[in-house]
Amino acid sequence: MLVGKVIDSIVSTRKHERLVGNKFLIVEPLPCMGENRDRLVAIDNVGAGIGEIVLVAVGSAARAGCGHPDAPIDAAIVGIVDNGDRL
Repeated sequence: MLVGKVIDSIVSTRKHERLVGNKFLIVEPLPCMGENRDRLVAIDNVGAGIGEIVLVAVGSAARAGCGHPDAPIDAAIVGIVDNGDRL
């Protein structure tokens, strides 16, 4: 799991059938996650918005965490950080 900031959204008119109806956001990992982290596209199931600090599950945990165990998902926003003063 990583902590990042939502910097933008992505619109995809054509996508895998199991992804239809889902929102996708671009997340930039915070510096505390290490300097070798690239931005990623994550499915949003918690209603996050641009500028918010979020928790992102990756890999198989992302699929399980958003209730789509057999969908092609690599990253999922699973929480919104309320107080990230120490980050």
